[in-house]
Amino acid sequence: MQRAQEPLRIRPTSWRHRWKWLGPLAAMGAGASLILGILFWAHAAATPGTVYHYRFERAPRGAVKQALQREIEFYQARLTYDPNSGLNLAALAGAYLRMARATGDLSWYLLAEQTAQRSLASLPFQNNGALIVLARVAEARHDFQQAIRLARRAENTEALSIIITSSLAMGKIDEAARAVDTLIQGGAGLTSYTLRSLVELALGKDEAALADLQRAIASEEPDEVASSVWARTLLGRLHYRRGRLRLAADIYREALAVLPQYPQALTNLAELEIRQGRFGLAAQHLSEVVTVTKASPNIYDHAVLRGLARLAELQGDHNRAAALWRDAEARLRQDAASGQFGHRRELARLLLERGRAEDIGEAVSLMEAEVRIRRDPETLDILAWALSRAGRLPEAQQAMQEALHTGVHDARLFYRAATIEQALGHDTQAKRLFELMRQTDPTFDERARQVMGVGS
Repeated sequence: MQRAQEPLRIRPTSWRHRWKWLGPLAAMGAGASLILGILFWAHAAATPGTVYHYRFERAPRGAVKQALQREIEFYQARLTYDPNSGLNLAALAGAYLRMARATGDLSWYLLAEQTAQRSLASLPFQNNGALIVLARVAEARHDFQQAIRLARRAENTEALSIIITSSLAMGKIDEAARAVDTLIQGGAGLTSYTLRSLVELALGKDEAALADLQRAIASEEPDEVASSVWARTLLGRLHYRRGRLRLAADIYREALAVLPQYPQALTNLAELEIRQGRFGLAAQHLSEVVTVTKASPNIYDHAVLRGLARLAELQGDHNRAAALWRDAEARLRQDAASGQFGHRRELARLLLERGRAEDIGEAVSLMEAEVRIRRDPETLDILAWALSRAGRLPEAQQAMQEALHTGVHDARLFYRAATIEQALGHDTQAKRLFELMRQTDPTFDERARQVMGVGS
């Protein structure tokens, strides 16, 4: 059961209205202080809170999961009367998937997949709901080609969303751009604007992406809570990567006020707090993401453990850091060995970040396998990191050139490319890339590199 794309409801910022009376004031020859005061007011009115503030009633903590649990129980009850109903099975699979994405619990993904497969067996034709669930699970497994194949069979709005995100993961930006154009033509709104911002970021069109994220938030509806929080988290990340840390923190907190325990917002905010030396707050945010247990594996376990390990390293507690690295490594190896939810890239990142020479060969092998299925800038960056640590500098240079060729703006990528060029003795190129790094994020210092796990 797929909800139709919400129509765009434009709530434009009222610049034109404001200038109807601001213009005459300036023309009257008012003093410089008055003009400066007006300009300051106009800037403040046009930025922070008015752009990202959530204007609808906020659900109580835990309400989203409770609603999903009720939905699951409803369809489970219906299936007791008709166990082979393809439509009810598809609806139940969709509820399982939403619970999986809300909690990160791997068991919900498996239930969603199994139930969708049963649905397709009972209703093999015109069963878009089951196809979309299977496509989403394939995407979560990083089987992007299969996700796109399944999405194309579904042929609906959410199918286009999967084609966009999976194409971006594979580095196929042109295909993602075509799909997002089709999506926008079908109806502009929260999801379509947010997805277009991802394509724009990949192309280095940061200002266009910023405008689209603001349009997305302006067009949100009360029943789009998860998408609303996702858009704000992306907006916060964009400001964070441009060095606007205070604004980024405010946006993350607004996202968490709407949907507490939203994992991406919590991990992003924790990273920001570490970067600003607020270690206690960072640890608190990480502890809120998920309770790490062996009995209930979660897709966010390794991110929490890596974040805590990095925090312990910065605090000088190397024994605790080593224990956390080991725990994160064990979980990532278990995932990689099972083949269910591939985490090769994350395992390679952990091995490189931990910094042991004996791990470099494995990190290279992991990333050489990963880039066969995923070639987005982040993946290519970690490949380049592994190759440079292995002394394979020309190949590392080639990987970074591919990562940057679309025009993406990311201080981390510029830094990595600069250090590789520097190691190759290409001082002019290195100088240019370091300058691009500073232009992108003037606050990108040694602490920032440590916190963001850039390494050398």
